[in-house]
Amino acid sequence: MHRHIIHLHISAFSIAVARVFRPELRERPVAVAPARSERALILSASSEARKEGAFKGMPLSKAVKLCPTLMVLPPDPGLTEKACHTLARVVARYTPLWEPARPGHVYLDVTGTERLWGRAKDTAYHLKKEIEDRMSLPGTVGVAGNKMVSNIASRIIPSSGLMDVNPGREGPFMAPLKVGVVPGIGCFRKKVLLEELSITRVRELAALDMGRLKLVFGRQAFVIHQRALGIDPAPVCPATEKPVVSEDVTLAQDENDDEKLLGTLYGLVEKCALKMRKRALFPRKAGLLIRYSDQMEIKRQIKLSLTSFWDFDLYPPLESLFLNACKRRVRVRFIRVWFWDFSCSSGQLSLFHTPSPALKKSCLVIQALDCIRKRHGEGVIKYGRTA
Repeated sequence: MHRHIIHLHISAFSIAVARVFRPELRERPVAVAPARSERALILSASSEARKEGAFKGMPLSKAVKLCPTLMVLPPDPGLTEKACHTLARVVARYTPLWEPARPGHVYLDVTGTERLWGRAKDTAYHLKKEIEDRMSLPGTVGVAGNKMVSNIASRIIPSSGLMDVNPGREGPFMAPLKVGVVPGIGCFRKKVLLEELSITRVRELAALDMGRLKLVFGRQAFVIHQRALGIDPAPVCPATEKPVVSEDVTLAQDENDDEKLLGTLYGLVEKCALKMRKRALFPRKAGLLIRYSDQMEIKRQIKLSLTSFWDFDLYPPLESLFLNACKRRVRVRFIRVWFWDFSCSSGQLSLFHTPSPALKKSCLVIQALDCIRKRHGEGVIKYGRTA
């Protein structure tokens, strides 16, 4: 039985959502980048901005030189998340088997739903039209027998279009495309294929024998060959709700002073701890991501020995994790902290553990700070180390 997979693609999702509320942004070059940062990188760019040479990951200062009329928006995670929830409610009407790849990108497995919605192509058309009517978000839709081909189909067609790749035609569809569309190629291997083997099209890649493929791709050779033939057995996996409390910051200036970086880290942990106290959540695990100015990332995770939501319990293991992870001499640009795998308070008091007076005092101080921040704002009072 042939699968029928739909891929919905809303390009530059955060910008598309912003344009719904701000019509003056339409048909103008727009980018999303952190505010108040001299070395900020573009997080998302509209099609108009990409035509002018600005793209995701480019330094904002360079993008403004290339495109003087570029309109820069600060990230708005709240609005994007709200739009994602609305999109999820629309998508869930068509099939229970849907997978959000990232904001604005959704896979739907509509195999066996013909009696409800008709052919997969008709389902894709109705889905696209409903999103345009209800959310005013333009998008493209690809329909194919697997996730990879449906994704590629949704990206190579003109804006606000729909492409249907008939079952069994995935290979011929892939053949004339450039090798860069095949997942897993990457810039380096693409350069090797071009310079060493003069390969630019997928059909040329598919024609290579396994020996030559292994020289370029190693253990991934078989997978790359399958993808070049339009074969992708990956299933559509519904998202599982795993609550995570996280905070991140893009530094105004790249920094390598440990004292300043640890102060920033403490501020992130402090904000996460406040969120968890409000929800009475006790994390069992924590994570840390460090991004350097050269875009290299270091990601670490740790299992917490204490189930606590107090700053003084959560910060020490994160500080040790940071000092062990941050070993390069390159300046740091971005830090993210997150906590997950929560347990809730049982309400049962311990019979054997009596908190020390110093511990009680620390808890009272933090509770007092929480009350002040709730009344006057989060930034009204802070520890000296985070200033």
